[in-house]
Amino acid sequence: MKSGLDRNYSEVTEFILLGFRVPPKLQLLLFLAFLMIYMVTVVGTVSMIIVIKNSRPQTPMYFFLRKLSYLDLCYSTIIAPKTLANFLTSEKKVSYNGRAAQFFFFALLVTVEALLLAVMAFGTFSAICSPLLYPVHMSQKVCVQLVTGSYICGCINSMVKTSFTFSLRFCGENRLDHFFCDVPALIKISCADTSVNETVLFILSAFIIVSTTTAILVSYGYILSTVLKIPSTHGKSKTFSTCGSHIAVVSLFYGTMFVMYAQPGAISSPEKSKIVAVFYTLVILMLNPLIYSLRNRDVKDAVKRILCRQWLSQ
Repeated sequence: MKSGLDRNYSEVTEFILLGFRVPPKLQLLLFLAFLMIYMVTVVGTVSMIIVIKNSRPQTPMYFFLRKLSYLDLCYSTIIAPKTLANFLTSEKKVSYNGRAAQFFFFALLVTVEALLLAVMAFGTFSAICSPLLYPVHMSQKVCVQLVTGSYICGCINSMVKTSFTFSLRFCGENRLDHFFCDVPALIKISCADTSVNETVLFILSAFIIVSTTTAILVSYGYILSTVLKIPSTHGKSKTFSTCGSHIAVVSLFYGTMFVMYAQPGAISSPEKSKIVAVFYTLVILMLNPLIYSLRNRDVKDAVKRILCRQWLSQ
């Protein structure tokens, strides 16, 4: 015979997203702000993909930047449409399986994003510090393997986190104080002992963040040492311009992820956690194409070539 706890647990088949607790008049403003961010993200990432596809030569930097653009487009689409829909309806319900699916793909893509940023740092290090070995280190085969490995690692991490999170019991309380399905918010409404889940979340998140951050810092440490030895001021400027966009993206992404996941209890207020989440799920993805297009000379040159071809064809 099932206990009352089991009966309550079996009844939780859907969650209610509380979203942002603001007056009704501000709901429309938030909807318009989120819609604008999402539209700029879609236009920016699609434009970046088109620019890279029509540029030449197809270097490893272009290859990874294109993969990152695809990733950002999928990443934002997992979160934004449902969030926008919830602004316009009072029924903010979502099925248990729907929450699990959203969280799985969110954890997958955010992990792949972190790994790809580390891979891009290694590619930049190889190009600047070992230019003779660069064609070997970053051959097309190696690039494909690195991307494939990133997705495999992302799948493993996502499956572990999803299985641990959705094995928790939810005893009647199904109101999720967030605008999407995130682990900290889910753990708060569970009626089971969550110490193991919190430990697993912390270890996995810390391992990914620390390992990829270490790889990036080591790569840029060697890059900085090599660049400072370049006698030409123009050469230094060109190299720093190429690295600057990646450093900006890395700083934004890892900064918010570290605050959110690598420090247990760092953000105790649900409203503060939502603000941080808006940055790493929407705002940073909107800024990525702008940062890469404005601070990367290769991308700007590719845009100029495309515009010139369009002008000459008219």
